[in-house]
Parts: sequence; structure tokens; C-alpha cells
Amino acid sequence: MCIHAGQEPDPSTGAIITPIYQTSTYVQEEVGRHKGFEYARTQNPTRLVLEKNIAAIERGKAAYAFASGMAAIDAVTTLLQAGDHVVVTDNTYGGTFRLFERVLRKYQLSFTYVDTSQLDLVEQAIRPETKMLFIETPTNPVMRLTDLAAACQIAHRHNVKVVVDNTFASPSLQRPIEFGADMVVHSTTKYLNGHSDSIGGIVVAVNDDDLEWLQFVQNAAGAILSPFDSWLILRGTKTLSVRMAQHNVNGQALAEFLAGHRKVKQVLYPGLPSHPQHELAKRQMRGFGGMLTFDVGSIENALEVCKRVRLMALAESLGGVETLISHPASMTHASVPPERRAKIGLTDGLVRISAGIEDAQDLIEDLDQALRALP
Repeated sequence: MCIHAGQEPDPSTGAIITPIYQTSTYVQEEVGRHKGFEYARTQNPTRLVLEKNIAAIERGKAAYAFASGMAAIDAVTTLLQAGDHVVVTDNTYGGTFRLFERVLRKYQLSFTYVDTSQLDLVEQAIRPETKMLFIETPTNPVMRLTDLAAACQIAHRHNVKVVVDNTFASPSLQRPIEFGADMVVHSTTKYLNGHSDSIGGIVVAVNDDDLEWLQFVQNAAGAILSPFDSWLILRGTKTLSVRMAQHNVNGQALAEFLAGHRKVKQVLYPGLPSHPQHELAKRQMRGFGGMLTFDVGSIENALEVCKRVRLMALAESLGGVETLISHPASMTHASVPPERRAKIGLTDGLVRISAGIEDAQDLIEDLDQALRALP
């Protein structure tokens, strides 16, 4: 599916790889008569192939690609109207929290943040004006899981749409539409691209009304994915399944190493039996992924580990072939107020790793030498 869906040899040359259609407009045979493409903001053949590819991978009806993951999430929220209410996973990505709180509240949308791993809290948070349940699972960075099938049942009982940010898992490990989700969003920057050389986002949906509106907004607002970025992500999805297999191996190896290290207070990784939703992860996911978080007790220790690693790169983002390490409280989640970070368990001592596909033992040795330097 990753390699073939949506992709046919180029009809004019037989090229097996979809070309980069780097054009702003298309010549028409006469007024109103063209080959299905009029203007590149509205349609682009490279972007169209990518959208078909990811829609098939996620088991959706269609998909629309945007200039970033945040642009994709913003497009989804245009389905809402002033006065509508959204229930959101409390440990949502810092950029999502910033969009919801600093931008969209200005337009009379309201948001309630709950631990969506606790289904009773989801039920309690739904109001008559609730129109959307926005879930991240696993969450960034404390790695909580939500039971998607159960959450979708609750939401649909109240006529609430379910949107799942599936960036952390990727469709190789988890396909929320199979559990009842109405829409799936991705930062394609991460695992779908997989090579840390593109910024993008996509929304996959199943309902005709949602798809019609998303297509309209993509054109009307114009936050489109470029042809070159579309081509880069198409290159990435071809190797998604083999990359994710190694991300799984390395994530598990690092988590097990850290769990036994005397300088580490806690390890958060769904593949460990100690994880509170380990059994759910085994049911809902096809592997535990390359994302893990560990607590070294203080901000000083966390920053020291980030400074001392040699093979791992200190950088934001995730999902690339190279291993990245970061300090969420001062990097990816700096826009989240300290009191909210404390409430969701995002301590100053947390370090996040996006395990790449390097040799697992090399990664372990790199972490070990950094941890040995701690007091």
C-alpha cells in the first residue's frame, strides 16, 4: 500500500516515480476545457498523488495536504463555528495548544482539556455545544494512550466528530479510522517523510461533507503543500513500513536500557510492561514506535544529558532516520504554562528521544556515557 497506492507510471514517459510538477498554472485547450488542472493552488498532480497515497494508507476516503501539520489542524478547526466547544487531550502538542488558546479562542471557540485515557472524563467533558473530540495518542511527550474505539463510541453517541492526531504512531503502527475516527491528521514532517527534509501536514477523512469542506478550505485559504514537498513525502512513504520496524526495535532497546539505569527515575514507553496502558498498546498498535521519554530528576540533569550525547542530535521534531533528543519543557512545550505542564506530568526533568534507525547498541552506549556524567 505504501509503495503503490495512488501511484501509476507517468503516462507520457513511463517514469516509475511521480514527477515534480513545478508549475504555477496549466495551459487550457479553450475556455473551460482543460486536463483537470487549472491553477496550482487548487490542483497539482504531485500533491494529488500524495493525497491518494496517504488516504489509502490510513484507510480514509480522501485526503488533503497542507503546508504544515499546524496548517492541517487549523483547516480541521474551520469545520467549527463560533460558540462550538472542543474536548482535547490534555497533553496535546504545544503548538496545538497555542493555536487553540492564543488564536481560536478569539473567534468564540472554547476548549476543555482532559486526560482522554480516562474515558469517564471524556464523557463528563462533553456539553450540548461540543462538536469535536481532538485526541492525541500516544501523547507528546508523556506517552499516554487513549482507547480509540471506546472514545469514538462515546463521542458519536453525542454526535461529536472525532479527530485523531496520529503523528506519533504513524499509520504503520495505528490507523484510527479503523477504530471509528472521522478524521486523522499528521504532521507529514515526521514519520511519513522520515528524512528530516520537509515540512507538511495532511488531513484524512471519511465523511463526504467533511471532505468537501476541507477541499474548499485548502483552495480558499491556500496553505497548500508544495510540489517538491509532496514528492519528498511520497519518497518517504515508500519506506515507511521498513523504517518503522527499526524505529520499533530501537525504541524498545533504549526503553529497556533506561528502565534498568540507576540514574533514571522513570521511563515512559508503551512497549514496557510498566506502562499503564501497555495492554491497550498491544491491542491498538502494531508496534510501540520510536518515541520515548525518561525522567532524570531535575532540569539540570536533563540539560546535562542533552548536552553530553554525541551520536544523538539535540533538536526539535521527530520521526527521522537520525535519533533526536530534546528537553520538552524548554523546547517543544515551552508555550504550555508551567502549571499545566506540571498537571499533565511534563516535569522539568523529562528528556524525550525520537529513536532513529542507527545501530541500537551505538545509541545505548551514547546514552550511557551521557548518564554516567550525572551526579
